[in-house]
Amino acid sequence: MCRLFGMSAAPQRVRATFWLLDAADSLAVQSRREPDGVGLGVFDSDNRPEIYKAPVAAYRDAKFAAEARELSAATFIAHIRYASTGGLSAANTHPFCQQDRLFAHNGVIADLPALEDKLGDAMSLVHGDTDSERLFALITDETGRCGEVGEAIIRAVKWVATHLPVYAVNLVLITATDLWALRYPDTHELYVLHRAPGGPTGQRHLEHASAAGTVRVRSADLATNPAVVIASERMDEDPGWRPLAPGELLHVGPNQRITSRTALDRPPEHQLTLADLDPHAAASQTAHRRPATHPGSP
Repeated sequence: MCRLFGMSAAPQRVRATFWLLDAADSLAVQSRREPDGVGLGVFDSDNRPEIYKAPVAAYRDAKFAAEARELSAATFIAHIRYASTGGLSAANTHPFCQQDRLFAHNGVIADLPALEDKLGDAMSLVHGDTDSERLFALITDETGRCGEVGEAIIRAVKWVATHLPVYAVNLVLITATDLWALRYPDTHELYVLHRAPGGPTGQRHLEHASAAGTVRVRSADLATNPAVVIASERMDEDPGWRPLAPGELLHVGPNQRITSRTALDRPPEHQLTLADLDPHAAASQTAHRRPATHPGSP
């Protein structure tokens, strides 16, 4: 399945290194197996979005890997894509940017013509073929209507869950100062860690690695700064990891304040199963599921 990663150290800007090519368990290996795309997104010191992404296997794009290794920001987003809809192009590779917000999604939404009809003029925000970018456009459009991102996420996903066939809608959305994450329904897991400075011991930098060999992140600055991390799986042995509940929307504000609410309390009206998906989409939702292990685990 696609892998999501989000992190907020706001209001502090911290340096974080994302390994893509160096380690044997890095994205390089993962991408050789599933060469659909990888991406990273941050905001610079002037709060302008910066995106580094490659629409094909990361090992075939050395320039992308070199640029993406060390980033400095208050919020981060990363995504490893196993395509369910849309071809292998930059326009279809996460994260997406709309109106100074960055977005990544794991799941499948069907009946895109109906979603496009709902979007109307907001289809001008969409440049690729994916369900994910269309969902993001709906959230952006609702944000313009209600003025609040969290409420817009709820309105958009509720409409999708009521009117369209849905397999899963896990998402991460960031601005220069805030982070939102949603798990819906219970199809895929999504985890959160509120990490104290130095981690459980109070003395250690952040060293996170995906058991599936997808994302590896290190930040020395988080030895002395707190952070909130969102990921598709537990990425280390910290006992503070917890799964988001199905339908839970989590918001991390500019000062590390976490709020959480049940945004959707019922499954989609038209819940898809793996058997309902075409083989390509089904493969994108099951790729490289492995038992959870962590650095230092046997």
